[in-house]
Amino acid sequence: MERRVVITGLGAITPIGNTVEEFWKGIKEGKCGIDEITLFDTTEFKVKLAGEVKNYNPEDYFDKRTAKRMDRCSHFAIIAAREAWKDSGLDKEKEDMDRVGVIIGTGIGGLGTIERENRNLVEKGPDRISPMYIPMCIVNMPSGNVAIELGAKGESLSMVSACASGTHCIGESYRMIKHGYEDVIVAGGTEASITHTGIGGFTNIKALTQCTDKNRASIPFDKERSGFVMGEGSGILILEELEHAKARGAKIYAEIVGYGSTSDAYHITSPAPDGNGGARAMKRAMQEANIKPEEVTYINAHGTSTHLNDSSETLAVKMAFGEAAKSVMMSSTKSNTGHLLGAAGGVEAVVITKAIEDNFVPPTINYKVPDEECDLDIVPNEGRNVEVKYAMSNSLGFGGHNSSILLKKYEE
Repeated sequence: MERRVVITGLGAITPIGNTVEEFWKGIKEGKCGIDEITLFDTTEFKVKLAGEVKNYNPEDYFDKRTAKRMDRCSHFAIIAAREAWKDSGLDKEKEDMDRVGVIIGTGIGGLGTIERENRNLVEKGPDRISPMYIPMCIVNMPSGNVAIELGAKGESLSMVSACASGTHCIGESYRMIKHGYEDVIVAGGTEASITHTGIGGFTNIKALTQCTDKNRASIPFDKERSGFVMGEGSGILILEELEHAKARGAKIYAEIVGYGSTSDAYHITSPAPDGNGGARAMKRAMQEANIKPEEVTYINAHGTSTHLNDSSETLAVKMAFGEAAKSVMMSSTKSNTGHLLGAAGGVEAVVITKAIEDNFVPPTINYKVPDEECDLDIVPNEGRNVEVKYAMSNSLGFGGHNSSILLKKYEE
């Protein structure tokens, strides 16, 4: 028998707030978290802006030794997971922790660690590579570290599908609970790639904007968009089987009712221009939920602010939604945060959960110049207080990975 899956806890650390409350307040107020890069000297770099986590000191969260033995991407995952676990009210002493899983994705993993230790190799020789190098940089470690932190002994793994990673982790977690493999899963994404090679690599592949005006850099669906802005942070959800949540009197934010995952099978970095892969992911999510396109109130778009993504995603929505594409509201909160790569889907799942809870559709901020290729209702500059019964989040990744999750306002 298929089981219902609900969201009972939220955690986030982002460029516009280091808790869910701060983050959501920033979204509602139209706050922009993009500013000049402080994590390294950008003198020789064409790109000067990013969405950094602000006022972050690891020792506010970890003792010095623990902080030094983990990459920043694991820091963020643990901080968001702690908040989500606390928010859920789950108690390790009362849970069967063998039935609690952790599935947290990251696009790149410990890139800062990789850079630093490669510098040690070149400058000081192989004996000076840290013995912690491998366990700090490998992409499974955010999941592993969170499982250790919480004592979660169910399935623990990391899905890596570039910028679709976080959404894939949430979708696959939903399926695991739905089909009875776990009762609770800590799911989402994390990323910390604002580094020399992260910024340099994405710059040279022509993915990042070189705009120096922080309010015109990440401008999804705007005709003047010229690439994305790198962000960092983590978004984590507690997914729980409905009867398990009810039995302990949990607060239920929303229900997950659909998930779709497809491949473009087209190009290593470009989305298929006709949007077919993204459209099929959205259709699959709606089919699993057994709803019609016109029932979806809001889509949190992948909306990266690259020319190709935003135009092809617009086509994808038209293909998946048909006539209903004209009435659905679709904004991109990457206008607030920049693009968090593997963490984007986790953070944006927090957004659609809060949109349902608060009956508020977030705006696409800093929007000025309409683009005839992006002619859907992108909720420009001002959010809207409307009932949100169904909300969708899209994530599309390099390699042609497409993922969509569909949430519903919880009803008995």
